[in-house]
Amino acid sequence: MAEQGSKTSRIRATGRRRRPAGKGRKALTVAAWSAAGLVLVGGCGFGYVYYTLNGNIDSVDINSQLRDDERPQNVDNGSMDILVLGSDTRSGANGEYGRDEGAARSDTAMVLHVYEGHKKASVVSVPRDTIVERPDCTDRAGAAVPGQRKAMFNTAYEVGGPACAVKTVEKMSGIRMDHYIEVDFTGFKKLIDELGGVEITTTEPIKDKSSHLDLAAGTHTLGGEQALGLVRTRKGVGDGSDLGRIQLQQAFMKAFIEQAKSVGVFSSPKKLWNLADTATKAIRPDSELDSVKELSDFAGGLKQLGADDVHMITLPVQYDPADLNRVVPLEAQGRQVWAALKADRPIPASATKDTAEGRAGGVVK
Repeated sequence: MAEQGSKTSRIRATGRRRRPAGKGRKALTVAAWSAAGLVLVGGCGFGYVYYTLNGNIDSVDINSQLRDDERPQNVDNGSMDILVLGSDTRSGANGEYGRDEGAARSDTAMVLHVYEGHKKASVVSVPRDTIVERPDCTDRAGAAVPGQRKAMFNTAYEVGGPACAVKTVEKMSGIRMDHYIEVDFTGFKKLIDELGGVEITTTEPIKDKSSHLDLAAGTHTLGGEQALGLVRTRKGVGDGSDLGRIQLQQAFMKAFIEQAKSVGVFSSPKKLWNLADTATKAIRPDSELDSVKELSDFAGGLKQLGADDVHMITLPVQYDPADLNRVVPLEAQGRQVWAALKADRPIPASATKDTAEGRAGGVVK
């Protein structure tokens, strides 16, 4: 993958890693909620439409901020790895979710691995409270930020932005990230609303004042505000931990993928336009995905994925004996996870055996 240079050189570099995707079924299917809707923009062939949608995209140049010789080797095996972050910034329209403290953290972090052939994928959720070794980074102004041996994972984004988050994930996994996609609270809400909501079933009541969520047991169609409340909930279910919240997020993602497939956007030009417009405003991709064409090509490679094709786990961790509000990686089992993905193999069941979990599994279906 090229570190810097023209758009053309970046596209060529990207192509070396990925093999052309076959013609999948004509349906919207995505592997992460942050990438939802992007496959649709491939149907917008008019110049003014492309111009408008391109103007929506606010990208970040990860490659120019990281030294190529300090990153893992880009293995050419037909797979693809993407770091997906949900930002918890409270600035601007997100101010209703808490006080703006001048810096955002990565509230949700997932490593999406798409296997060769793009018919299967694995998602590894990284708890935001995981204690990791954060490498040296630079902040948004270009100033050096010293690394820290024991730092919470989500502080990487706080002190050094997207590039530091990518660098931290690459250090802990040994896998080079091909792409980066970020979405914030407001963008997520609007995307869910544009899809017409997502249907889920709760097996027990969920009530969390912090996330403004109050759901009885039963089947619900969640609009954007309720969906955001669900993926932010931690105190209202399970053991009240971030691990429980991840279980809710993963269950919601499964439901989201199925809902996105059922939306009749191809028969409605207005629906197509509204969803593409919302999606391109909702996300912040890396600079190799900073145009409608690049985004639609990328998402087109994911459209064969259904909910049953995506295997989701949480990074193997245990509660930190020194602070039960934090978790520490189980090194041997973590190595199993990353080694499997690096070799483009399924994650073995032994990697997640007897790891800490939030006791919220099965609450959302």
